[in-house]
Amino acid sequence: MTYLVQLSFMAHLRIPFLLLLVFWVSACSTSHPLVPTPNIYTGEGAYPAEEIPHDLRTTSLDFLYVTDRMAEQDDKGNLLYKAKRSEAMAVGEISVDYGKDISWTELMDASQSQKRKKKILLEISRTTELVKFPSTPLRFGMMDGKIVVLEPDATEYADAETEFQTLLKDRLEGASRKDVVLFVHGFNNRFDEAGLALADIWHFSGRIGVPIFYTWPAASGGFFGYFKDRESGEFTIFHLKELLRMLSRAEGLENIHIIAHSRGTDIVTTALRELVIEARAAGMSPRKKYKIKNLFLAAPDMDFSVVGQRLIAEKFGPAIGQITVYMNGGDSALSFSQFLMSGLRFGRLNSDALTTQEREIFTRVKNVSFINVKGVSSFFGHDYYRTHAGVLSDIAVTIRQNTQPGTESRPLILDRGNFWILPKDYLLAE
Repeated sequence: MTYLVQLSFMAHLRIPFLLLLVFWVSACSTSHPLVPTPNIYTGEGAYPAEEIPHDLRTTSLDFLYVTDRMAEQDDKGNLLYKAKRSEAMAVGEISVDYGKDISWTELMDASQSQKRKKKILLEISRTTELVKFPSTPLRFGMMDGKIVVLEPDATEYADAETEFQTLLKDRLEGASRKDVVLFVHGFNNRFDEAGLALADIWHFSGRIGVPIFYTWPAASGGFFGYFKDRESGEFTIFHLKELLRMLSRAEGLENIHIIAHSRGTDIVTTALRELVIEARAAGMSPRKKYKIKNLFLAAPDMDFSVVGQRLIAEKFGPAIGQITVYMNGGDSALSFSQFLMSGLRFGRLNSDALTTQEREIFTRVKNVSFINVKGVSSFFGHDYYRTHAGVLSDIAVTIRQNTQPGTESRPLILDRGNFWILPKDYLLAE
């Protein structure tokens, strides 16, 4: 996502980069170039093509999406989703083309080259809505002292889930592993941007499992767009919880890998926190119930103090297999968010900013790794989760091998405790 800020009236605040800037506005297209090749694949034959099922060795693929954006139509009658909210979840698929008129072999060559012969453009060629859930909240009443969902809402909702489960089951059967890779975008991301971001990440994670992107009503635009999107993030939490519940019930599903970016990290962790409390109250293990193997929080736009009180204090970490937090102190987008919200952004944190007591608390959470990303070259330094060749490498290795920082497969540099440094040449093939 590209960010532009426009705040000329705030010149008196003496913040130079805000004189021209302020809102994160995205480019208006349904395509973008394939992101740089991860360092780990820059050696000949390094991309794991032979491990990918034959049906997935193609330059055109379908990706599932789940959304509570309102369905609209453009002037030509094409389906599109903007920033309006829908009380009803929808499930659909997009078709993504990896380049035009190129072969699988050419895509593999480009996926292993630091300097490509030509630009590979990713483009969405089709968007199709497949399942529509009833609007929530569903009507309910009391029966024998218990809350029950009334008909026909109960049956219609169950039928929609059955349709979703059938779609997911078919895709799991054709996947290399019975996993789901779920992407949740951040503030001011359009529907198509979210789909193409997932296409980048999933491709360079070795096309493991079933890719799904959850897209909420972001990209409101305008000067107050950030605040509108924040409230849409609150609106979407129930629907995201419903998706995670459905995934937990999916036949044959073994693991879920969640990649959340920016404001999406707050949405994901809030939804998971509520599900963790729910599971523990029912005497169940949230890790076994929800099958979250990996949770990646990239450039988290979250208040650091809130993280401590809502997540650490609630013992959130043990409910997840492994949590990886990518941070960059030079993230200007988060710097602006910090200015607006007056709280240290989690994605700009470094170990030096912690008190001894705070550092001890974070160190006790053994399955959480805080990674300071070096060599971020983009102007705002916010989209590095999919443009930084080292971060893409780390995500790929973690999903594929589920390895820990400091091991031979993930040779991150130890800072202190569970804080690590990811250098620009991380995992660069020789």
